[in-house]
Amino acid sequence: MRAQQTTLLALALLAGLSLTACEGTGASAAGTGDAGSSSSASASASASESESASESPEASASVAPSSRSPEASTAPEGSGGGQINTGPCKTANLAFSTAHGMGEGDLLVTMKNTSDACFLKGFPGVDLKADNGPGGISAQRDDRPVTTVVLKNGEETRFTLHTPRNDTGGSGLDIVSIVVTPPNETHSKTLPVSLTLPVSDSTAGKVTVDPVGSGKQ
Repeated sequence: MRAQQTTLLALALLAGLSLTACEGTGASAAGTGDAGSSSSASASASASESESASESPEASASVAPSSRSPEASTAPEGSGGGQINTGPCKTANLAFSTAHGMGEGDLLVTMKNTSDACFLKGFPGVDLKADNGPGGISAQRDDRPVTTVVLKNGEETRFTLHTPRNDTGGSGLDIVSIVVTPPNETHSKTLPVSLTLPVSDSTAGKVTVDPVGSGKQ
């Protein structure tokens, strides 16, 4: 009977030891599994953050900022390179005046620009009128070379009208106005003048005009 109790006690002790060993192994295995899962999750998170950083424009900009300065990327205003772009002067933007020239029968016609910069090039059209009728004498172009005259606002240029001297001894032909058409224009300006031309068949051929900008300015 005592021997039987001893045997049962020994079996119970062995069973307890076996259960403890199994529980320790299971806990250890579970701990190992948790550690593996944690390491895997950390690796996945790091990979995701790396991919997000490579795909984000902000991340790229922070890693490799542009080497160009704001001054280098700013284009200068305007495209004319500092030059004044001009067109032909318009009759409406010119102020006209007249004065007698150095020679007898010469008339200086001044044109002053009252608007944006413009240019004049060539011969003006000039018609001499004895009255307000449709007829008149048209000035002929002389042989002076043509130049381009650029006028800024407020600047002026001139041309000279040449007429023959009245030395016939008669009263002559009184010219009361001239009609001026600037080069490259179709609109005219009528200016009052006081000229006396000889009454002759050759008078019309002796009325000439210089190109704009030639002669005394």
